[in-house]
Amino acid sequence: MARTRGGTDSAVEASVGYAADERGNGLAYARLTGPRSRRLLRVGFRIGKRAPCERAIGYAALTAIVRALSKRGLRSLRFVLGDADFANEVTTGNGVSERLALAYVGLRCSLNSLAAFSVQAGSTDELTQRARAEVALNLAA
Repeated sequence: MARTRGGTDSAVEASVGYAADERGNGLAYARLTGPRSRRLLRVGFRIGKRAPCERAIGYAALTAIVRALSKRGLRSLRFVLGDADFANEVTTGNGVSERLALAYVGLRCSLNSLAAFSVQAGSTDELTQRARAEVALNLAA
């Protein structure tokens, strides 16, 4: 399920977990693992629709992460997503619903601005749980 644009031998791996509340306020975490460092990035995002679907949340979260990493000068990234179907959809474009077409195009534009990238499925449970917990706490506050 990995699609590479250019080589990703020295790519930083970004494992991504995310969540959003029913009002569209979201939070994404990316654990960055590279040749010289390991760190955690936290990025907020917003979806305009009330009660957004999980896939719309995924597109918004991943787009926010890609943009944040690009602004930090990272140009070669390997993204790990917890949902294999979503990773495949991002990689191939297969199964993108009509209502998510613009979100998909926006994400692909962000990804294509990188020198090299790949998207694959993997374990992101810890990051997803962290995002869900923080979103729930913010909702309760």
